[in-house]
Amino acid sequence: MKAYSLIKETVLRKTSIRVVHLSWFAVYPAIFLIPWPPETWQWGPFLFGWSGCLLPLLLSEGIFGDDIASGRIRTLVTEPIRPTELYLYRFLGLSLQAAAHFLAVGVSIWLLYRLTGRGSIGHFALWVLASWLVFNTWAALSTSLSVVLKRSNNSMLLFLATVIAFVLLNLLTQFFPQSMVVEAIRQTVRYVGPPVEFLGQTALGKFSLLQGVGCVVHSLLLAALYGTAGIILLGRREFKYVAD
Repeated sequence: MKAYSLIKETVLRKTSIRVVHLSWFAVYPAIFLIPWPPETWQWGPFLFGWSGCLLPLLLSEGIFGDDIASGRIRTLVTEPIRPTELYLYRFLGLSLQAAAHFLAVGVSIWLLYRLTGRGSIGHFALWVLASWLVFNTWAALSTSLSVVLKRSNNSMLLFLATVIAFVLLNLLTQFFPQSMVVEAIRQTVRYVGPPVEFLGQTALGKFSLLQGVGCVVHSLLLAALYGTAGIILLGRREFKYVAD
C-alpha cells in the first residue's frame, strides 16, 4: 500500500504532468499530417529524442525540490519510510508512467503508419525499448539533482549543462582533434553520461546481439549509479520544519 500510494502520488503530484503527457502524445499524430518522404523520416529516432531524452526532464521537474522548498518533505520523512524507499518509489513512478507513455505512443505510431504509410518504422521495437531505457537514465540523474536543488531547477540545470557540454566537446574536438586530453574527456562523458549514443546505435541495429545486451546493461547500471547518488544525498539532508 505504501509503494502504491507513493507511486500514484508521483504520477499525480502536478496537473502539469498530465498536460505534458497529452501534449507530447499529440505531437505524433500532428506530425503525420506532414507528408514526409519515407526515406527521410524515421519515427524511431524521433521517439528516442523527443520522448526518451526530453520527456524525463519535464516529468521529473521539482520531484524532490518542490517538496523540500515547501516543507512538505518533513511529512514524508517523518512517516515510517526510509529515504531509499522514498527515492525508489518516486523513481518507479516516473519509470512506470514512461512505460505506459511509450506503449501508447508506439501503438499509435504503428497504427498511423499502417493507415498512411508515411515515414519509416525500421527497428521500431528496438527504438521503443531504447527510448524507455534512456528515459530512465535521464530521470534518475534529474531526480538526484532535485534532492539538492530547489523547486524545478533540476530539469533546467540538467538541460543547460547537457547543451553546454555538447557544444564545448564539439568545439574542443574540432580545434584539438589529436589531443589526448580532449579524447579522454570525450570518452569519460560518453561512458558516464546518459548513454544516448550507445542506445541509439543499438536501436539502429549497428551492434551485435552481445554488444546490444551490453548497452542495455550499461544503461541500467548508469540509472542505478545515478539513483544511488540521489539516495545517499537524500539520506544525508536535514529538512526544515518551515518552507524555504
